[in-house]
Amino acid sequence: MLRLRTAKLSLQLMTDIDERSVTNLSVIPKEEYLYKCTSACAGCSSSLCLRYVLKAAGPDSVLVVPACCTSVLQGIYPGTAMSVPVYNIAFAAAAACASGLSNALAAQGKETNVIVYAGDGGTVDIGIQALSGAFERGTNFLYICYDNEAYGNTGMQRSGATPLGARTTTTPGGKPTAKKDLDRIVEAHNPPYMATACSAYPLDLYKKVKKALSIEGPKFIHILAPCPPGWRYPTEKTVEMGKMAVKTGTWILYEREFGKLSISGPSKAAMRKPAPLEDYIKGQGRFKNVSPEIFDLMRQQVQQNIDRLSREEAGAC
Repeated sequence: MLRLRTAKLSLQLMTDIDERSVTNLSVIPKEEYLYKCTSACAGCSSSLCLRYVLKAAGPDSVLVVPACCTSVLQGIYPGTAMSVPVYNIAFAAAAACASGLSNALAAQGKETNVIVYAGDGGTVDIGIQALSGAFERGTNFLYICYDNEAYGNTGMQRSGATPLGARTTTTPGGKPTAKKDLDRIVEAHNPPYMATACSAYPLDLYKKVKKALSIEGPKFIHILAPCPPGWRYPTEKTVEMGKMAVKTGTWILYEREFGKLSISGPSKAAMRKPAPLEDYIKGQGRFKNVSPEIFDLMRQQVQQNIDRLSREEAGAC
């Protein structure tokens, strides 16, 4: 009887370990394609994101990088922190460059992953026409926007992705308009796959990149990438800040595969009972002195987005 119980416990333990293996970081390869010699700021989450993007993509990949923080964190020539080829391209031209590159590789019979890795300024604002064109043409590539909600490389000026009420160097009194809804713009192009992610959830990001690269055609992933100097919080709080964005429903993790929406696990729980929005913004200096009226508008925007996505996933709209 004791041996039978021991055998059952051993089998259950093996089953538990196998189930956990798909939900913990042990499934992520140990190989590194972004080295430790980056020029990133302390606490930079966009470099953390890129680390896991490259782990998912593997060595047969090429990055197309427009003007953004990633063009700087590569390091000082002739040194580089990148172990894959990188095209540093003009601000507006990343998706156009990727289109040509993807077609050229395909003509040679190669299946190299073509990945645009661009900030919000080069996506939401300056690069949006090239992004739209590449998606309309059906280019086989993955476009990733890491969103720190400002022009981080040039001193934190406001971008179209800067949220309502946030102070930047060009909106010292707080941005008076809402964040541009980039995801709904991309959705209008009917890509086969698009998703949101956050630097604080690396396994979720890793799995979404793997899935995106397994699908033919134009794919899009929008990553929230908290920025310590731009958002004005201590560098050691980067992961905590990303988690609070998700837990408050400010940033919702989901996938849209061939038009069907699936909300990711961390956001499912958060949307049922969101943490107070105050818990997210109180640690960010960029929201200092936000008026009660602006804060109320921010809260309404969060709830409206939660309601809209909840209805869509339930098939109610």
